[in-house]
Amino acid sequence: MKLTVVGCSGSFPSADSACSSYLVEADGFHLLLDMGNGALGELQRHCSLYDLDAIFLSHLHADHCIDMCGYFVARYYRHDGGRCAPMPVYGPEGTEQRLTTAYADTPSPSSMSEVFDFHTLKPAAFEIGPFTVRTERVRHPVEAYAIRIEHGGSTLTYSGDTGVSPELDELADGADLFLCEASFTYGKEDIPDLHLNGREAGISARDAGAARLVLTHIPPWTDPGTSLADARSVYPGPIDVARPGAVYEI
Repeated sequence: MKLTVVGCSGSFPSADSACSSYLVEADGFHLLLDMGNGALGELQRHCSLYDLDAIFLSHLHADHCIDMCGYFVARYYRHDGGRCAPMPVYGPEGTEQRLTTAYADTPSPSSMSEVFDFHTLKPAAFEIGPFTVRTERVRHPVEAYAIRIEHGGSTLTYSGDTGVSPELDELADGADLFLCEASFTYGKEDIPDLHLNGREAGISARDAGAARLVLTHIPPWTDPGTSLADARSVYPGPIDVARPGAVYEI
């Protein structure tokens, strides 16, 4: 598998990064994890908009899904070959309605489903293209899911947004790469069931036996160096802070 960080800023785009979006590729299949603010533009540096095969939306906060409205335009009004056929979009219950409301003026109430084939996420194991995936609901104020992706004997786990959650630890068990949010600063913010700090991300990676930890979803007002140091204090393996354009072979 190949993982490309399209955007990794939390809550709103930074001067250097779009919000959450990650491209996973294997066997010519392109799976996008989230499409937050600014991601649609950045994605075109790494992949044609018409080469995506499926999208996973961890939850329906704007910094993880709002650029789907722009992507709807690209697929619905495509000028070189007509409207795109529906592509699979996996999201929480109500995803189609939320995106239709956010767009505000689709040609009809069902226009989104003409280019997106919506699938409602539940805790489950299933296939997306060549990937075997498992999803679990994690702890966040809205319905939110983390995902474990397996292919060719390798495993990638993506946290989405979550507070401390045993379900996340299970998905990260033995993962080759654990892409984990670290929005909060240890000792400064302590709001249960909202976000992780760097130390909590490190503990989750350590307890899961993950081989590599990549911290992501760090908001512009949070010092990534502090999050990195806090994670290193509890996790002995290699750690990176996600940056736009970073590529990982898994």
